[in-house]
Amino acid sequence: MHFSQLAVYRQDRRHRALINLAGEIDLESAPLMRAALARCLSDGIRVIDVDLTHVTFCDCSGLNSFLYAAQKTTEAGGILRLHNPPPTLGRILDLTGSGFWLLGLPLGQVPRSLGDAPAPAAPAAPHRNVPLVAVLSGDVR
Repeated sequence: MHFSQLAVYRQDRRHRALINLAGEIDLESAPLMRAALARCLSDGIRVIDVDLTHVTFCDCSGLNSFLYAAQKTTEAGGILRLHNPPPTLGRILDLTGSGFWLLGLPLGQVPRSLGDAPAPAAPAAPHRNVPLVAVLSGDVR
């Protein structure tokens, strides 16, 4: 039996959050990530930057959670952007053409391959130097 592990870290700066994810995003761990993103909205956050540098795998359930969170963020008058997606998610974004929703690419300029995409702007630094604290992590069963 396989158990996914995903760590979710959050830093806030007024109405902006930087979410750092580490581990695998799949059917088992996507609800954890989805809850963390929903909590941002319920806390009044309207700009959510998600750094995926330390994500080793992301499947379609992860994409679905990101698209759902982006939709809810847009409905709340905000924006959600992904940064440094792993190759598995990059391939899914490329195949589905959904990079413009999550990577901040202009609608008419979705690249044929993510290798052609400009790098998204780096997330804003937090307003104070506070170490990241795990807000949600562990084995998801």
